[in-house]
Amino acid sequence: MRHVILTTNKLCKTFSNNGSQQHVLKNLDLELYKGDFTVIMGPSGAGKSTLLYALSGMDKPTLGDVYFNGQEISRLSNDKLAVFRRDNCGFVFQQIYLSDNMSILDNIMACGFLVSKNRKAVAERARALLTQMNLDEAIWRKFPTQVSGGEAQRVGIVRALINRPQIVFADEPTGALNSANGGAVLDALTAVNQEGQSVIMVTHDLKSARRGNRILYLRDGVIHGECLLGQYESGNGERQAKLGAFLSEMGW
Repeated sequence: MRHVILTTNKLCKTFSNNGSQQHVLKNLDLELYKGDFTVIMGPSGAGKSTLLYALSGMDKPTLGDVYFNGQEISRLSNDKLAVFRRDNCGFVFQQIYLSDNMSILDNIMACGFLVSKNRKAVAERARALLTQMNLDEAIWRKFPTQVSGGEAQRVGIVRALINRPQIVFADEPTGALNSANGGAVLDALTAVNQEGQSVIMVTHDLKSARRGNRILYLRDGVIHGECLLGQYESGNGERQAKLGAFLSEMGW
């Protein structure tokens, strides 16, 4: 039986703007599973990032509940939510905010020290993850301004993984990258997922979406459909055709 890691119950998010209300998420009931590479797609303004932030505890819903491994997180205090995110979540955003006055390795280790004070253990894990992401030792000593966008994004993935999170949340991680760098980032996310890491990614990009095993289509704050693709295999034409047919059906 598959393990449900995140659950939403009648999840709603409303924003007020100049006296009017915008209902971005509308009574969402959703189950997300451990070990999945879940992709959230939909048109601009559908509520994709809003859903990601609500699931990760970065933002609180207006109504409804979010449960992580059976524990309600949507009503936690801001301090407890910060601890929850630190201990359970990793984040990869379109823009990677690294400290320019610290080396790549030190940027990652600083994040690791939020959970562990064992400098040797944090350093060993950081080096192992950097190697796994095909970032060699010459890059570890560089500063963020000295690396490419694709390298910086892979550093962001390492930082997201350093504290062994149960879920990595990725919001348009390839949106600012060229094709080659974007492919390297997707390869890195795919590799950690195939080792058992849960990934939830928002994207509008078809190439990125193909990496998921479960595609959710969000429109007007509601899940309109899902497509199950199975584990990613490069060059699988049948997989590509199935996703294309699903998105066409959704009106993408």
